Amino acid sequence: MGALLEIRDLRINFGATQAVAGVDLYLEEGEVLGLVGESGSGKSATALAILGLLGPAARVTGQMLWRPGSTQKIDPEMKDLLQQSSKALRTLRGREIAMIFQEPMTALNPVMTIGRQVGECFEAHAASRTGRESKRRAIEALEAVSIPEAARRYGDYPHQFSGGQRQRILIAMALINRPRLLIADEPTTALDVTVQAQILALLAQLQRDYGLAMLFISHDLAVVGQVASRVAVMRSGLVVETGPTLRLLTKPAHPYTRSLLAAVPSLRTDRTKPLAMVNESTA
Repeated sequence: MGALLEIRDLRINFGATQAVAGVDLYLEEGEVLGLVGESGSGKSATALAILGLLGPAARVTGQMLWRPGSTQKIDPEMKDLLQQSSKALRTLRGREIAMIFQEPMTALNPVMTIGRQVGECFEAHAASRTGRESKRRAIEALEAVSIPEAARRYGDYPHQFSGGQRQRILIAMALINRPRLLIADEPTTALDVTVQAQILALLAQLQRDYGLAMLFISHDLAVVGQVASRVAVMRSGLVVETGPTLRLLTKPAHPYTRSLLAAVPSLRTDRTKPLAMVNESTA
């Protein structure tokens, strides 16, 4: 397998504030890369930059090479995503690169049925846009993420579903076109631990079934350890450490990674003492 996405010296500024300060990352075909770090470390900004969703207030520089080693006939200008117009990026969003956003209730339109919302994702990139085909594909996508009685619930609204089911609907929307890359931005943050485990298992199964690559973003090292084969740790807009998941979780090399791991409670944690604090000097 070759590289699917290669990010070189990515820098993101919002006015005088630098959110990302020179990130280098790569993602192989079919690989799951975990991107971890505390809030404000630049994880979500990096993900949104891939899809060109940061808006006009952001100044983004560097390179973001899409399928740089591909031998297929690809427009050379399309390889650097940061050089593309919004119109050009729309051809990749949803079809080649898809994203699961953090809050399922706010990400779904409350006045549209979930079937219509899932179907729209298919219609945006389909050569044939018949209502019958759109409905069939939407129901198949809902069934793939284990929505019970998907055909009957096609006409229901977001408020009629639980939080875990709404997250499954977002996953169905992201995967209906079988993209090469799925960006999952904190997909389990608002869910209880039981539903969280179900969503993680579902994502792992779909990743294997479809053979897609996944960039899994989280502040929770325990969650990332369950899904990622490789982990990159971000701090203050920089990647401070990257490596295979098992090695990074058991033998972290960077002081900041060690601080993150020490701050995670376990059954062995002494509850009479405060949790370890992230060391500011490791920034």
